[in-house]
Amino acid sequence: MRQLIPRLILTLVIFFTLIGCAVGPEFSPLNLTVPERYTSDPFPVQTVGVEYKSDGAQSFTFTEDLSAQWWTLFNSPSLDQIIRQGLTDSPTLAAAQAALRKAEEDLRAVKGSIVYPAVDADLQATRQRTSGNANSGASDTYNLYNTSVAVSYTLDIFGGGRRQIEAYQTKVDYQRYAYEAAYLTLTANIVTTAIQEASLRAKKEATIDMIAMQQEQLSIIQKQFKMGAVSKVDVLSQETDLATTKADLPPLEKQLGSSRHALAALTGQFPGSAKMPEFSLDSLHLPQELPMSLPSQLVRQRPDIRASEELLHQACAEVGIATANLYPQITLSGGWGFQAVGTGVLFSGESVIWNLGAGLLQPIFRGGQLTAERRSALAAYDQAAAEYRQTVLEAFQDVADVLRALETDARTLRARAEAEAAAKATLALVEKQYELGATTYLALLIAQRDYQEARINVITARSQRYEDTAALFQALGGGWWNRSKKTAKAE
Repeated sequence: MRQLIPRLILTLVIFFTLIGCAVGPEFSPLNLTVPERYTSDPFPVQTVGVEYKSDGAQSFTFTEDLSAQWWTLFNSPSLDQIIRQGLTDSPTLAAAQAALRKAEEDLRAVKGSIVYPAVDADLQATRQRTSGNANSGASDTYNLYNTSVAVSYTLDIFGGGRRQIEAYQTKVDYQRYAYEAAYLTLTANIVTTAIQEASLRAKKEATIDMIAMQQEQLSIIQKQFKMGAVSKVDVLSQETDLATTKADLPPLEKQLGSSRHALAALTGQFPGSAKMPEFSLDSLHLPQELPMSLPSQLVRQRPDIRASEELLHQACAEVGIATANLYPQITLSGGWGFQAVGTGVLFSGESVIWNLGAGLLQPIFRGGQLTAERRSALAAYDQAAAEYRQTVLEAFQDVADVLRALETDARTLRARAEAEAAAKATLALVEKQYELGATTYLALLIAQRDYQEARINVITARSQRYEDTAALFQALGGGWWNRSKKTAKAE
């Protein structure tokens, strides 16, 4: 007995040591070396100044964190209103939330099947007849009652079950980041669509103003034609120019209607019954201070990068599952209950039945199936690693592109604004000269067209600057981590 106890202790130590081990690689995030800056050339801390309405220079600062409600930086209550509506009613966001809940329930289910033993209660009542020919006697008809509790448990010695739980946990984390990505995409699309609507409305108003201007000029030319001061060609040219400008109006109205419809769909409303405010560029405020994230922080702040990392983590866990399948599986089982031919004696001592069992399954020959599955899992891990690196590269490209765009947007708007001011002054001067007969109609026509084009170009440049600002907030991750921290503190 004294020799048996040390052996038993040693066996238990080895057993529990094996249980604490898990085959397969331990996951660790890829250590990618990221650059110290987003662009190849040093980026200015401030864009060029723009003296046009409320638009001015934009400054980039790496000391401020991005707000989770970054759209409030546009200082538009109407924009805040429809984003709240979209976050509440968007089917896309609801689908992402449902996918997250499903993943969480799947994780609970697999934990329950692996961590805890399976316990099942069974109650049966049958009436059966035996054959007299089977036992060389008379046939017999009787009732048989059976009630029992069965327990079974597969020991996770080599960690295959733990790797399976780990894989399901990564699915939960992936869906959580997928939800954040859907949240960010929805809010960015609403902001961008609202800006596009404002731009189209401004272009429509500019076109209507130009039509009125050209209509007034046509009336003047027609009076001059009656007095013989101008030729019929001048009248026809002005009518042609007016008709051309009028032809630009329906496409703008079509695009404006499409933007309104898209905004309704993004906010979970039907276009025919949606109640939404109208947006104009002057109702939006261009953020002057742009909080930036350091390049080293971007990989932890972009939800698409974090989601890609969870796919890599899942692939790592799948390698562990495939490796554990090569090793033995031990299952313990037991049962206890009663069996009798009558209910009166069902729970008596003589009706007790029980069983204990243990099973070991060791794959010996599967035609190379298990080793091939493990090699497949390793290949899937390499694929996920490559896709993760590609996601990181694209994220840095997004930030670099939008930073460069914001720099050029400011210069473009300043040049467009100067061109508009010059074209407006030129048109006013040419109109007076034409009324006095000091210049030709062709000069007036050119001045009108130049001013119309300059005004439209300014609207395009302004809206592009607003859109690229929203794109920067989206490229930096949208500040979702701050919303999570705020929620955690509230709880």
